[in-house]
This record gives sequence, structure tokens and C-alpha cells, in this order.
Amino acid sequence: MLFFVYILASQPHGTLYVGSTPDLIRRIWQHKTKAVPGFTAKYGVDRLVWFEAHESMAAAAKREKQIKEWKRAWKIELIERDNPQWIDLYPTLSP
Repeated sequence: MLFFVYILASQPHGTLYVGSTPDLIRRIWQHKTKAVPGFTAKYGVDRLVWFEAHESMAAAAKREKQIKEWKRAWKIELIERDNPQWIDLYPTLSP
């Protein structure tokens, strides 16, 4: 089983959110439909702009914590390295 760390954005260079989950498709759908009240629902943060897979929940949790501690500029660099156009990657995920 894989565990995912992901970054959502409200728009290119907008509000960012870092999270982790064992079920990326379901979790991003929850953000998009505002199924869970909170930060992302309040600020419209639902564009999947970056993610990576990990072999264990511990590794994903460690990476999530690391990225959350980063400066905003470092997070933007990470996103733009793989997704310079800030395209929503959610439609590219396969069930």
C-alpha cells in the first residue's frame, strides 16, 4: 500500500495546503466537494498541484511535516519543478 503527500493550491501562486493520505483520489475528492469542513473548504483550496508516494505511513508523515515547515518559496519551487503551469493533477489520477 502506498501513502501520499500532496500540495493543494487555491490558484497558481495562491493559498497552499500540505496533507497526506493513503487514498489520494478519495481525499482530493473530499477537498473538491468540501465534504470536510476546515481550512481548505473555507479558502477554496482544491487544486492538486503536487504529490509524491511513500512506502509507509511513517515516511509520508515525516515528509508532510518536513514540507509544512518549509518556507513558502521552497514549496513553490517544489511545485514548479514538476508542474510549472500549476495544472490541477486530479483529473490525471486513475482509480
